[in-house]
Amino acid sequence: MSSVLTDRPAPLGSAPSEAAGPGRRTRVSALPEARWAAAATVLFLLALPLQLTGAPGWAWGVPYALAYAAGGWAPAWAGLRAVREKTLDVDLLMIVAALGAAAVGQVMDGALLIVIFATSGALEALATARTADSVRGLLDLAPVTATRLRADGREETVAPADLAVGDTVLVRPGERIGADGQVLDGASEVDQATITGEPLPVTKGPGDEVFAGTLNGTGALRVRVGRDAADSVIARIVRMVEEASETKAPTQLFIEKVEQRYSLGMVAATLAVFAVPLALGAALTDSLLRAMTFMIVASPCAVVLATMPPLLSAIANAGRHGVLVKSAVVMERLGQVDAVALDKTGTLTEGTPRVTDILPLPGSGLDEKELLALAAAAEHPSEHPLARAVVDAARTRGLTVAAVRDFASAPGIGVRARVEGRTVAVGAPERLLYDDRSTAQLAPAVRDGAQAFVADLEDGGRTAVLVTADGVPVGVLGIADRLRPEAANTVASLTALTGSRPMLLTGDNPRAAARLAAGVGITEVRAGLLPEDKVAAVRERESAGRRVLVVGDGVNDAPALAAAHTGIAMGRAGSDLALETADAVIVRDELATVPTVVALSRRARRLVVQNLVIAGVFITGLVVWDLTATLPLPLGVLGHEGSTVVVGLNGLRLLRETAWVKAGAGEGQSVTSGS
Repeated sequence: MSSVLTDRPAPLGSAPSEAAGPGRRTRVSALPEARWAAAATVLFLLALPLQLTGAPGWAWGVPYALAYAAGGWAPAWAGLRAVREKTLDVDLLMIVAALGAAAVGQVMDGALLIVIFATSGALEALATARTADSVRGLLDLAPVTATRLRADGREETVAPADLAVGDTVLVRPGERIGADGQVLDGASEVDQATITGEPLPVTKGPGDEVFAGTLNGTGALRVRVGRDAADSVIARIVRMVEEASETKAPTQLFIEKVEQRYSLGMVAATLAVFAVPLALGAALTDSLLRAMTFMIVASPCAVVLATMPPLLSAIANAGRHGVLVKSAVVMERLGQVDAVALDKTGTLTEGTPRVTDILPLPGSGLDEKELLALAAAAEHPSEHPLARAVVDAARTRGLTVAAVRDFASAPGIGVRARVEGRTVAVGAPERLLYDDRSTAQLAPAVRDGAQAFVADLEDGGRTAVLVTADGVPVGVLGIADRLRPEAANTVASLTALTGSRPMLLTGDNPRAAARLAAGVGITEVRAGLLPEDKVAAVRERESAGRRVLVVGDGVNDAPALAAAHTGIAMGRAGSDLALETADAVIVRDELATVPTVVALSRRARRLVVQNLVIAGVFITGLVVWDLTATLPLPLGVLGHEGSTVVVGLNGLRLLRETAWVKAGAGEGQSVTSGS
């Protein structure tokens, strides 16, 4: 039946309804399909004993007629609308078959078809609603109101949608933050697990970013709104999930394309099943009843339902565990990957590097504090993890971070800005020392001195960051990042899933990259890469026939994420590039979920194949029975609708928590068993 593919619950971003509010499950009684199916069933059960006990025809005929109307009006109306659009809906064929049965005196059989048909549709609607509920439960919706501070200092209560960029809102203790923005004043701890999955509240103070829908702690905050409500991190996540539920996988699109031709052929075959026996002398009633039975059992309802429930259930289950898969297309593609490319910073590492060394160059005239303050000022507008490490180090030491002008960022190279009258650059030493025009005329002694500091840091496994002022190197910072505890196991699981070890693509120096790769079991390392170099590496692998999954942090890795067969971004801070570029986002920043979601996708693809086999066996068996013998209409109805329900429920197995657990436990499966 096609209703599961078209009749969606209310959008996830809409106001909570009786059917399902935030964190609530849709009640069966709240679904119109369920209410109509229940009415049809009650009417059928009222009419059946009256008919069997010999009551007058009008006594059981009226409730039967009402059962036809209650259970059949919605699919009949949907079918007629499809006809107006020059498509043939299998729902309409079921109604025609039921009316045809009634026309030859099989009123009870036709009513039974309507009741089972309506019940099947209600189960599908409930399955779709529960899938949406599972994803909706991932996040709490933003608060209903926010407190805006007017220019005169007075407060006013407004809806979050009415907030504009630049407005100031007051967030009291225990309230949910009404908009994405930056803290202007106050200090508090904010529970932002709904966005980042962090188990503990995060301390927020002036200059820190906060997100709509997160829960403020014991302090009061004044927050400047940085994004419109429709563009907040939580709104974009909810919108992505909603859009994912509305997409159709290539397999489903192919099935729907075939369905139209199949349905037309089925109508022609039904006419033949009716006309040929009639021409050979069969009774009109028998011929029509056989034709109606054929129309029912040959209908491709179960085939149509074979694809989307497993994929939507997998999307919902992944969403509950912090993995936002943007579409059914992506969920299907995830199970096809046979090669993986991993970024280093923010992916294999925690993405929270720390400054370990501050080394002013001789003759620079700067001490450690001055060097760090200069670098932090230039890095402050950047969202790169290394930049945040530099800024955090300055704040920890109580240093003043100066305002900057003319900020510019070059992915893979570094940043440049005007700081207190000087042009300050912070970035990759090999780029600034040898590729940057402003340092091209450096005296060899100056370049060699900077390079010696860089070499010492890199030999120790740290990332070196060069700081220049007006084109002259003034110091080097050493930065180290912690390896994720689950990195080695993730690499091993991905190796087992794809049959080949992941490769490491990083802009970091070769020595630091090689040291980290050896610790997690990666043998192929490509270091010192610019974003375009990462794209070239991915395309090289794909030109060899591989389907590459790229996992990165969504900043420098955005081009590679877009170029890969499938891209997954580590979206801990909800970065714009992570949410917009990648095919899937690991919201809670748990690297171990990557192989699990790949394994879950493969399970979904296997269930699609199982469903197609189940549907094909039922349809073939029932059709052969009807054509070669006498298939009672009630058995045909039970067989057809039963197969539809079985296929739907089989796909919904992936909604269960055990499906995620089994996918995680089965990450070590071979390529052949997972494909």
